[in-house]
Amino acid sequence: MKLQPDKSTVQTITGHGPGWIGVDGEKITSSVIVSSGGTRIAWPVGSFDALEPGHFAALAQVDAEIVIFGSGARIRFPRPAWLAPLIERRIGVETMDTPAACRTYNILAQEGRNVAVALLVEQPV
Repeated sequence: MKLQPDKSTVQTITGHGPGWIGVDGEKITSSVIVSSGGTRIAWPVGSFDALEPGHFAALAQVDAEIVIFGSGARIRFPRPAWLAPLIERRIGVETMDTPAACRTYNILAQEGRNVAVALLVEQPV
């Protein structure tokens, strides 16, 4: 699905589909962390089943007030204990499927919120 945001000064999710995410028009085929502050970091996780506590500890190091976790094609929740590093830093966490996470990130980033999105990009089989 292609998303058409208004002109923006923040990184914008410009599209998504099975096995890819578009960030400012660039097609990305692996999991990624994107922030409204300009950060774009490869997130080394290939599937929901491969998630570990360290993946969420890395999210706690991103400068954001809220982190949106895009869990893939369907909504799946991480283990609550894995979110402890985010909670300890008083960073809000929301979980949704990746398409919803893309849309929500764009809205919050356009509003000027300090938001990051961690998008799980799983390759189609």
